[in-house]
Amino acid sequence: MFRILEAQAPAKQNATATIDTLCGRLQSATLLEDRRAAILGLRSFAKQWPASVASGGLRNLIRCLSKDLEDVDTTKNTLETLLMLFNPDESSPEASDDIALWLADEFTQRQENITVLLDLLESYDFYSRLYSLQLISAISTARPERTQECVGTSPVGVSRLVAILDDKREAVRSEGLLLLVSLTRSSSELQKVVAYENAFDRVFGIIDAEGSLTNGGIPVQDCLSLLANLLRLNISNQNLFRESGWMKKLTSLLSDVLKAHGSSDGVPQWARPQQDKNVWGLLAVIRLFLIRGSIGTQANQRSCWRNGLLVQVLEIAFHSVMDLNIRAEALVTAADLIRGNAQLQEAFAQLDVPSPNPQPPTTQVNGHTNATVSPRDNVISALLEVALVTSSLQTFDVRLACCECIKAYMQGHNPIRLFFLRRAIEGHTSEETEPDNILTILIQNSVSRSGDPYRLWIAAVLLFHLLHEDFEAKSTAMQVTEGDAEDGEEVVTCIQALAGNLISAEQNMEDERVSIAYLTILCSWLYEDHDAVNDFLSEGIIIQSIVQFVTQSNQSRTLASGLCAILLGIVYEFSTKDSPVPRDTIHQILTTRLGRERYIDQITRLREHPVIRDFEVLPQDLTSSPSGGLPEVYFDKTFVEFIKDNFSRMVRAIDRAPGLEVPVVANGIQKGISRELVDSLKAQVDDRNQSVQKLESDVLTLERKLGQEQADHRKAQDSAATELTRIRNVNEALQRHHEEDMQKTRKESRDVQQDLKHQHEVEIRQLRDELQKLKADWEASLDRLRHRDDAEIKDLKSTIARLRAELEKSSREHVQDLQTAHEDYTTKSSDLERRLQRAEDRYVDADSRASRLREEVESKEAARRLVQTELDDLLMVLGDLEDKRSKDKKRLRALGEPTSDGEDDAEEDTGEEDEEEAKEAVEPDP
Repeated sequence: MFRILEAQAPAKQNATATIDTLCGRLQSATLLEDRRAAILGLRSFAKQWPASVASGGLRNLIRCLSKDLEDVDTTKNTLETLLMLFNPDESSPEASDDIALWLADEFTQRQENITVLLDLLESYDFYSRLYSLQLISAISTARPERTQECVGTSPVGVSRLVAILDDKREAVRSEGLLLLVSLTRSSSELQKVVAYENAFDRVFGIIDAEGSLTNGGIPVQDCLSLLANLLRLNISNQNLFRESGWMKKLTSLLSDVLKAHGSSDGVPQWARPQQDKNVWGLLAVIRLFLIRGSIGTQANQRSCWRNGLLVQVLEIAFHSVMDLNIRAEALVTAADLIRGNAQLQEAFAQLDVPSPNPQPPTTQVNGHTNATVSPRDNVISALLEVALVTSSLQTFDVRLACCECIKAYMQGHNPIRLFFLRRAIEGHTSEETEPDNILTILIQNSVSRSGDPYRLWIAAVLLFHLLHEDFEAKSTAMQVTEGDAEDGEEVVTCIQALAGNLISAEQNMEDERVSIAYLTILCSWLYEDHDAVNDFLSEGIIIQSIVQFVTQSNQSRTLASGLCAILLGIVYEFSTKDSPVPRDTIHQILTTRLGRERYIDQITRLREHPVIRDFEVLPQDLTSSPSGGLPEVYFDKTFVEFIKDNFSRMVRAIDRAPGLEVPVVANGIQKGISRELVDSLKAQVDDRNQSVQKLESDVLTLERKLGQEQADHRKAQDSAATELTRIRNVNEALQRHHEEDMQKTRKESRDVQQDLKHQHEVEIRQLRDELQKLKADWEASLDRLRHRDDAEIKDLKSTIARLRAELEKSSREHVQDLQTAHEDYTTKSSDLERRLQRAEDRYVDADSRASRLREEVESKEAARRLVQTELDDLLMVLGDLEDKRSKDKKRLRALGEPTSDGEDDAEEDTGEEDEEEAKEAVEPDP
């Protein structure tokens, strides 16, 4: 019996068949409950079988979102199912990254699919908003560009997303914040739309609500990420931010951090890591306004200065409680705030900051109140003290940032650079020892005593930026000397002292950074400066020692030996015939002792060294240091650019002929010229002198000829004067005869004029008589024409009167005819209106009857379909029962039990009759 029941059990379905069945039900279901049941079934399979569920039901699930938008439970189940498809189980046999791409393509290929998800944000239901945001985020992760396009195209899509930031529920607001961060990462147009939806106000509102930078958590960090996306390389949004007055808000946020640290309770230790992240993020946002070369950087710098942002950044940088990474970032931000702006650079030097090494606070008596005053220093002095006096390895990033800030203070402002250099020279030559004087540090070379190569390296970088491409600064620095000749001491110039320290560092195998520091200064100082090169060559042992270092270099000091080779190339390139070591001698030293191949190989190996080649991508901070070692920071960025720009010139320098000097333009004066060219020019001058002497003798001969010709000319001039007197007398006689002839001619002319006048008067009298006669004739003709016109006018008036009478008579008759026609028209019109009204009434009745008949037909059709569906179900059930009875009878016959065929036939007949009756019942009436 048990086997019989087991055989009767329905066949087991696999997951794929069940998913297909559920997808079919979801597609054909007309009732909300049926669709919900199908969605719940698909949700149970979505994690393990995402590909099967997506291939059969994805479009129907998306359709259900728009169809069942008002039903919260169905919408929630649908969104949960779609999210499961984007995030299947890792153990699923169908799990694949391609599924998310395919799902995202299905959503983004039709704009209305994204619009439906954006419409769900209008609902205040928690799950509808949250799941919609998570689903859009998943789509954006897979297809970011297309999702950005769909959201931007939607008329109110961006507005609804930004409005989510006002939601008080943290989960929804945080999800909306993350989605905006994802969407605005690369789309500048979307960044502008989001910004103009009052996003800045909402973001700062969230920051304040979360506890500002001090107590704020991950949401504050996300808000800063959104601000960074909206402002990065977007001039329009930066202008909006600046003009809306939000710079003052940035100042306020930094001020709140300082107040929290200055309070009696301070900032809890557990809150400091997140606070550091928030402050670092805000500083990064500030630096987005200060991109080098951007057209809005100058305006942004001025706005930051007016709102006191630079002061707050410096307070953060010199606050001893702040984390070292935050202090370094604040110093770099301060450097960006003043770089390239002359006004701010000058004002920057007037600021005071907390002393980096504060002494015990002093107490002042102010009336009856005792006030504790914290020591403060000038910002430049404080920067130099941190960069050059501090030697802790942990503060390396802060020291580099201080160096960067000083470089920004000097960049592009020659008066400041000269003032800084002169101040350093005065401090070095004074009797007082200044531990932060760059010249003193470089010339005294105190590395062996301090054990800190970066103190000397930072001083070298600062001096390099003071001298680089500034001939006036180089000339000023060349005046620095060591030793007093009056006391019998040897006087050594600054260049010679630096070169001597370089040789000492190489001989003692000091840290390679020390040699690189000195070589950085010497390469820049000697480049395109003949005077500096001559000063360098005045000690012949220097060039011999450097050549020896290059020839005996090992693999561990590739950078130093390569820079030594470049220094030799610069010395040869800009030396002259009159240098202490002539060009011929230098060229012979380079080609014989060093060799052309070794020279080029050393420079090439330096250029191909990862520190130079990959400088832009390698970290230039404390993170580059190996465990327990110094940071892998060897070069300044500007010096690396100097090496790369002049690499080919230095390689070719050794091939330049010794007799050819390189012309250099310094302060508008060209220095250096080829000696062969000078000799050729002298030969040309001698030739010109000989030509001049020959021309002078020719001039004397010509002058004598000219004197003879002038005497002949005077003789000719005297004879010409005599002839001129004779001609003048003849001319006077001719003039007298001419006047007599003229008087005779005038008399004859007057006689002729009188005769002509008499004849003219006679003709005028005749013409006047003829004119009076013509006038009399014209007046007579005019009288005749006037009488004739009067007669014609009289006839016309009588004709007009007659025609007017006839016209009045015909008008009266016409009016009567018109009245009669109007009465006929009025009668016909009213008759037609009555007929039209009756026709409209009949049409309305017919339309209402047609509507009633249509509704009856539709209701009967619906009833017929319902009955037909029930009949189909009954027929399927009857068929199943018949199949089951047939199997049971076969089984009973097989077991030997008797069965009745008549009964079967009767039952079959009865079944057929019932089926026919059911079909007849379903068929509609004709």
